This record gives sequence, C-alpha cells and structure tokens, in this order.
Amino acid sequence: MSEPLQTGLSATRRVVVDRDRTISFMGEECRVYSTPNLLYDVEIACRDLLLSHLESGRDSVGTRVELDHVGATLLGMWVDIVVTLSEVNGNAVGFDFTVRDSIEEVARGKHNRFVVGIEKTAQRLKAKLAKAS
Repeated sequence: MSEPLQTGLSATRRVVVDRDRTISFMGEECRVYSTPNLLYDVEIACRDLLLSHLESGRDSVGTRVELDHVGATLLGMWVDIVVTLSEVNGNAVGFDFTVRDSIEEVARGKHNRFVVGIEKTAQRLKAKLAKAS
C-alpha cells in the first residue's frame, strides 16, 4: 500500500439525487432516493477513499453491509455521505458511515471491504467462469 491505512481516515461525498436514483411507485411528486442506490453511493465513497491510499494494481471489493435507511430524500435534493475507516485488519477494512440531506439524517451503518490485487482476482474469476462453462 502506498500509504498505510489508518483508522480515522475520512471522506465526504456530496450526491445530488437524480431521477435514476429514485423510486417511482409513490408518484412523480414523491420520488425519493432508493435504498439500493443509496447503498451503491456509500460503497463507491468507501472504495474511493481506499483507492486514494492504495498502490496501483490494488482495489477493494465489498463484503458486508449494515444499513439503516431512516429518512427520505426527495428527487433534486443532495445528500452528504461521510465515510470513516473504523477498522483495519490486514486486507479487511471496516467503515462507519452517515448520510444526511439538508433537513435530516437519511442513513447510517457499517460497510466492510477487502483489499485485493486486481490481476490475481481477475485470474480467479476467469478460472471460475471456465468451470461454469
């Protein structure tokens, strides 16, 4: 790793809730940030924080999520996603996160990732694909 991963590293990502991030079943005036899209944005925020501290050829994969989606954010509003590295155990890392819009807390939880070598992981996946064919 180019820089040692240390607990306490933190990053904030602002996301504008666009139409593709919303659910539609409440009608057009009540489109809100969907849980799957919120989770995706949290995972990307965690991954990007890691990438800024990993050497070339390394990345990470998600392994676990604990998510409480406690507030609705309407289409067109923004959220701030704050991710903080809370645990480093070799290649296994854990994050705490919070998500807030301009009015209230939207979500909170924990996310675990595992740092991998891109080439080695690609080889393993191609071997699995060959077995599945």
